[in-house]
Amino acid sequence: MPRRPVILFAAACAVIALALGLITMVVVGGRQQAAQTTDAATGQPLVGGPFTLTNQDGQVVTEKILEGKWSLVFFGFTYCPDYCPTTLGVLNAVQERMGDKAKNLQIVFISIDPERDTPQMLKDYLSSDGFPDGVIGLTGTPEQVAQVAKEYRAFYQKVGEGEGYTMNHGLTVYLMGPDGRFRSAVAHDLGPSRTVALIENAMEKG
Repeated sequence: MPRRPVILFAAACAVIALALGLITMVVVGGRQQAAQTTDAATGQPLVGGPFTLTNQDGQVVTEKILEGKWSLVFFGFTYCPDYCPTTLGVLNAVQERMGDKAKNLQIVFISIDPERDTPQMLKDYLSSDGFPDGVIGLTGTPEQVAQVAKEYRAFYQKVGEGEGYTMNHGLTVYLMGPDGRFRSAVAHDLGPSRTVALIENAMEKG
């Protein structure tokens, strides 16, 4: 084969090899990225993670409080005019309908308003009539709250200035297994009966 065609052939092979290499990198990289967004053990999205917060009794706690029981985790604030008290009311109904099974279920309320929600404020708020028994209220520094919200992919945003500000926030309740890992999202408008069915179905699966 003449020298010039050999050089052209070799160059063409090099280009093809480079292209194949780039395609492989993109495909593998995409698979790795996808793998990083799901839990290898449960196949569920990676929701939840390490945190350090303070409960309504002033005790420092970590994500370890989620271990050993099923948990319903949601984000809100004590000055919330509608969603938070409504959700706590629904979860109270869920707790009542589950009967003895509710002993293996805890409710965790994480404040996204650390400026106002002190441990004592949470304690007073969560003791209100019509709310579930034994709710764990958590607050912390703005940095700690931002970190736990990031772990749960929970949106929140301060709106306004001065004493009259409010907070926008996501409406999802997160069902976590006794291993502390995410199992399912509970829509805010699911209602007590369907929420109980979802939780009990998850419990059966483990």
